[in-house]
Amino acid sequence: MFIQTETTPNPSTLKFLPGRAVLSSGTLEIRDAHAAERSPLARRLFAVSGVSSVFFGYDFVTVTKSEGEWPHLKPAILGAIMEHYLAGEPLLDEADAASLLADEDGADEFFEAADKPTVDTIKELLETRIRPAVAGDGGDIVFRGFRDGIVYLAMKGSCSGCPSSTATLKNGVQNLLRHFLPDVREVQSI
Repeated sequence: MFIQTETTPNPSTLKFLPGRAVLSSGTLEIRDAHAAERSPLARRLFAVSGVSSVFFGYDFVTVTKSEGEWPHLKPAILGAIMEHYLAGEPLLDEADAASLLADEDGADEFFEAADKPTVDTIKELLETRIRPAVAGDGGDIVFRGFRDGIVYLAMKGSCSGCPSSTATLKNGVQNLLRHFLPDVREVQSI
């Protein structure tokens, strides 16, 4: 098994591509060892000293470190991913899969009913133009709300805490949304 790695704009995060599907739909971020108990792969990754967050996308795993240097952490992380796939274990424990994914997708969205057409367009632009680019960097961006012309988005994976995430939001996402939707005044991360 050959696992590719890619750097991300976030120096604390590295993207691992195992050459196969990781998560069949959506994304999943696991931010601590307690939450990792529900995923065999996350358990293995959090067993590596210095790992602080794990993010699963369709065909990649993004790992964020809290300490240590990548040349020391990378071999252990590659070993954990390889061991997981060679063991043939599922990504999520069966009993927890539905609830974990529901927790991830079920975050409360907020917007006025009158703004639904604008929100639908925001979501379509996020899905078709923005999320694929952000996934390329090992992260995700998710709609959380729209109020008074402000779009609220959640940054996940390598984008969470990334030094360039503010520039991505303001120069990329905000400009794109404002181009298509005059009702959008600003984009903020929550």
